[in-house]
Amino acid sequence: MSPAPGKPHGDWAERLNPVVFLRDTAAIVSTELVKLRRDPSEIVTRSIQPALWLLVFGQVFGKLHAIPTGKLDYFSFLAPGILAQSVLFIAIFFGISVIWERDLGILQKLLASPAPRGALVLGKAVSAGMRALAQGAIIYLMALAMGIQLNWSLAAIAGVVLAVMLGAAIFSTFSLMIACLVKSRERFMGIGQVMTMPLFFASNAIYPISIMPPWLKIVAHLNPLSYLVDILRALMVTGGMTTFGIGTDLAVLTGVLTALVLVTSKLYPSIVR
Repeated sequence: MSPAPGKPHGDWAERLNPVVFLRDTAAIVSTELVKLRRDPSEIVTRSIQPALWLLVFGQVFGKLHAIPTGKLDYFSFLAPGILAQSVLFIAIFFGISVIWERDLGILQKLLASPAPRGALVLGKAVSAGMRALAQGAIIYLMALAMGIQLNWSLAAIAGVVLAVMLGAAIFSTFSLMIACLVKSRERFMGIGQVMTMPLFFASNAIYPISIMPPWLKIVAHLNPLSYLVDILRALMVTGGMTTFGIGTDLAVLTGVLTALVLVTSKLYPSIVR
């Protein structure tokens, strides 16, 4: 995948060609999906944690009636938060694959290709979204088995798919950015483990923002996971509610993703140095 003669790597005309950009992005997505098809066990093993949250945490706190959830019962309130949690946990460690690819020499070949850096980063982000969709299907089946009233309208399903893809893309791109900065598997895993719980608990996944102390409300409003949970809660369950508004949720998620892709595209080549 070397640049064609007379067409230097990073040529602006090629970078700005949307057809070329989408083609290169699709190539990265296809490669990542091949990995998933060869080892689908990751999806099954990652479904254990959300099952425990729904079955154990949901049942205990549902019986306590200690958390105000408006018109929703606690199970219905919790299910979108657990879907968002699964998206976060799948995507936040996605950057480790880039470090593995660097050690195997794959990343150097990708960076030597004429593909725009943004396409490489966005391709990884979209493939993380595909993995998250598979996890989302499992959580939908769990919620259905538990008697949660899901919203099956076409518009709601399409909105959930879009939100899951955006959320996974955000946290996987953030993960890639961290991998570019630390460049070590050990450091990356340590930072990833430190980041997951604060992001999760400083959001509205398991309790509403209204009962948080003032300082935590500020953090929750800055946390993109809060906007992912909000749109999922509005669309996923019957009678779902939104705190920020679906339009605001989509605008924030799209804006954060765009900023992260731009920053990570600049950092991406530094991982091999």
